[in-house]
Amino acid sequence: MAVDPVLEFAHTLAAEALSPGDTAVDATVGNGHDTLVLARAVGTEGQVFGMDVQADAIDTTRRRLAAAGLASRVRLIRAGHETMTAHVPDRRHGRVGAVVFNLGYLPGSDSPLTTSPRTTIPALDAAMRLLRPDGVLTVVLYSGHEGGPEEVEAVEAWAEALPRTLGEALSYRFVNQRNDPPRLIAVEKQGANAEVSS
Repeated sequence: MAVDPVLEFAHTLAAEALSPGDTAVDATVGNGHDTLVLARAVGTEGQVFGMDVQADAIDTTRRRLAAAGLASRVRLIRAGHETMTAHVPDRRHGRVGAVVFNLGYLPGSDSPLTTSPRTTIPALDAAMRLLRPDGVLTVVLYSGHEGGPEEVEAVEAWAEALPRTLGEALSYRFVNQRNDPPRLIAVEKQGANAEVSS
């Protein structure tokens, strides 16, 4: 297929924004697939900060990274994504090459936990503060769970309201499928002096 599926395109955008030695953040590690992409992209000298509120997600990601020989590149943190600026060292603020979000719920888990706009919108603002100019933010959105449509709407509204001087926002989704496939919001940060208000 010439047109990338949403998740694959999100991975491509994040990986292309990163070079060996860079810093990246996986704001929702889930089962660790995005974390692996970031860990490969930052190389042996780079660092990935991976976050999730669920212990199962952290444990699964830790095992996946170890099996791939990439565990040393990733610091896993059990915390909400809205707290990411507290877990990324100050010296890396404004220097992060990519921040990725995969919203919704933990696939394969019995947990009822899902992401919600209450924490996701502050997390997106935090991610923009961490990014360097030309850094990339990707948000894969799913609406097929309780609260999902409201979160999709909130994230899309956040992206639409983002000043162009701060970031160029892209919406990527398939529009002619019967089910409601995931969609992607991607932002490339602009300008050396761009800031997001708290």
